[in-house]
Order: sequence, then C-alpha cells, then structure tokens
Amino acid sequence: MSAAVTVAVSTLGCRLNQVDSQEMMGLLESHGFRPVSAEEPAEVYVVNTCTVTGRADVSDRQTIRRIARERPGALLVVTGCYAQTDPAAVSGIRGVDLVVGNQEKHRLPELLASLVKRPSEAARTVVQVGDIRAARTIPVAPFSRVLGRSRAFVKVQDGCQHRCAFCIVPAARGGSRSQGPEAVLEQVRAMVEAGYREITLTGVDLGHYGWDLVPRITLASLIRRISDVPGLRWLRLSSVLPAYFTPELLEAVTELSVVAPHLHIPLQSGSDRVLRLMRRPYNTRMYRKVVERLAADIAELGLGADVIVGHPGERDEDFAETMALAGALPFSYLHVFAYSDRRGTEAARLIARVPPGIIRERSRALRDLAREKSLAFRRRLLGRRRDVLVLEQRHRATGLRVGLTANYVEVLFRGPEGLGRRFVPVTVTEARPDLTLGRLEAPGA
Repeated sequence: MSAAVTVAVSTLGCRLNQVDSQEMMGLLESHGFRPVSAEEPAEVYVVNTCTVTGRADVSDRQTIRRIARERPGALLVVTGCYAQTDPAAVSGIRGVDLVVGNQEKHRLPELLASLVKRPSEAARTVVQVGDIRAARTIPVAPFSRVLGRSRAFVKVQDGCQHRCAFCIVPAARGGSRSQGPEAVLEQVRAMVEAGYREITLTGVDLGHYGWDLVPRITLASLIRRISDVPGLRWLRLSSVLPAYFTPELLEAVTELSVVAPHLHIPLQSGSDRVLRLMRRPYNTRMYRKVVERLAADIAELGLGADVIVGHPGERDEDFAETMALAGALPFSYLHVFAYSDRRGTEAARLIARVPPGIIRERSRALRDLAREKSLAFRRRLLGRRRDVLVLEQRHRATGLRVGLTANYVEVLFRGPEGLGRRFVPVTVTEARPDLTLGRLEAPGA
C-alpha cells in the first residue's frame, strides 16, 4: 500500500478507546498514511469497537455494516474489545477485510501494507487476534494531534487484575500493565508543547498504575511528576476505584493545584450485598468515607460515578439502598447502566434474574435522581465567573461555543471563532435541566 493513503477511524465506547484511536492515527501517520475525520471519504476505515454491554455490541455491528454499505470500495478494519472477544462474529460480517486484536493494534501499518480489497464473493477476512492474557507491555505510539479535539488523553495503564462478576473487560484487555513513567512524561510534554493544556490520564484500572513496574511506583508519584510539566493547566484522572485512594493519593489530588477538582469514582451499587455478588473490591462504608473526605477537601468538587442497575440477585431493598446512597452523596453526575449478560462472566451464570421491566423502572428512577443532582450542582455555579477550556466543536443543537469548567460542567456561550483549546473566563448565567448557559467575559475584567 502506497504512502498518503487516507484513513479514518470510528471510535465506539470509552475514553480509553479514544486514546487507542488517537495512538493508531499517530502510528499510521508516522508510516505515511493521511488521517481524515470519520465523516470524510477514505480509502481505509478502522472501527475501534466496545463490548462492555450487549447494547455496545449492537452499536458495533451497526457501525461496521453502515460503513461496509456506504463505502464498499474501501478497506474495512475492525479492532477493539469486540474484535478481541469475538473475532469469529466480527469476521463473519460482510465487508470486513481485517480483524485486529487489542494488542495487535500497533501492527496496523504493517498489516495494511499487504491488504488488498477483493470482490465480496471471493473475500476472506484476515484475522490477527492473539491471546490478550499474554500481554505484558503497552506499546508506545507516536503523538498525533486529535482531529477536532481540544482535550488530550494519555493511556498510562491497560488491563485489569480484578475479576468482577459482571465484567468482560479482563477478557478484552488482559491483565493490568503500566506504561513507564518516562514514556508517560514524554507524551505529556509533547501534548502540552502542541497546545493541549488539559490532559486526562486514562486506564482500565488506573489506580493500579505502577504496581507491575520495577521499581514499583504509584499513581500519586506519577501525578506529582506530571504536575511539574511547564504549561500544563489541568490534569484529570479518568476513573479510580475507592480502594486505591491511599493517603498518598488523597494528598496528591487534594493539594496539587494542577489536578482538576473533578473525580470519577465507580460505585456500581449502593448495596453491600450486591457489591459482594459483583465481587467489587470495596464496600459502601469505604466508598462513603473516601467521597466525604474528597468533598470536604476539594471546593466545588465535580464527582461522577457508574452504577449498574439490575445485576442478577439485586432485590428491591438493594436498589433502595443504591437510591439512598446516591441521594446522600454529592454527585454532580451519574452514568447509569442497565445490566446485560456478557458471555463467559460469572454473573451470566447466576440464576436470580431481574425482569427487564423492573430494570427499566429502576434505571428510570436512578436517572431521574441523577438529573436532579446535576441540576442542583450546576445551579450552585450561577453568577460565578469560572475559566473554561473552549472545545473545538460548537454545540450541535444551539451552535453556541462549549466551554468545560475545571469541575467538568459544560457551559454554552456566545463567542467568536478561534477560541478552541483556549482558556477563557465565563460567568454562569442559567442552569437548565438539559444545559448550562454562560456569558463570555473580557480577560482581567
């Protein structure tokens, strides 16, 4: 395959997948390919899939089939977690030319070099999916500016050593492994020099960072080293389990000014009985203690959590405990997921199923509570002036500019072109159930 071939990546799922797509684009660009956005015509389309829920699998297949239908002459590559866990199903989708596992993504330029589009009746999908359980390292990809993005993400950890009953991620991502601190710092410096002044550290099990390195280091020590990078304005952590909030990490996130006042701490259930069924490595007492400490030490903390509704064995009283805990703690947003079976997981074999109708009712109730808490949190910002990071893309429905506050609130405001990736002062003027409005202020006024 010759140089300057156009390639587009469609990303489904989590932030970590977005980082993987960013790294694939950088790798392909360094080998002479020309990245374009997923909406543009391209000679190669890469679909980076998710498989965390049954709905994610459906979305994966819809995206793959749509691209195969709309771009029949283009090479179609499928990678990511769905490709890793069920390569046979992916390779059976008409139009797919290449299936690539999560640990083989760094070989994409080499694999594409010998790939040729053949007539569909003669096509035979090439499958390059290895045993992810054997993965011990995280390949380092060259930095590449993300098309249309104001925020940068750095993958410092991949895989997971936990075996939660409902979760397919270890089968898709393998065991926990960390990126060396020098490689992380090099990536952070490159992104800051390229104009990205907000960076998010990502990983499947981020709090486990460094346990596999020699010498062993901690996430807290990595954060302290990153905080010294000149020009970095905000550092975010993607998601950290409560069990990882050691005194050292608590001190780092509450005292370092570069760490944004925004944390995402997965909850999954407010019932200790269900947490045990889930095999989660914490209980509600630990969770509450960590959250209350953080909320006391961080002003205007933006706090998010994931919650699974309808896990096998969840009773009415368990869900009532989840609602009570979610209502009592200072969440600014919640991600609510309806439980779905994942093949090969322990939860999929449990007998005590929650009827779909009850799952829908519980999900609706928890989402209603989440909306109430989000609105209450945003209303506390009314009349306050805050610096926001201006996103590249305008708000689709209103055409207004979008600015992200340090505590993770999107504020819409009128503003000129050319503000993307800049920090500007905005006064919050209105908090509606579905959006937050603000007014652009003159710097220093």
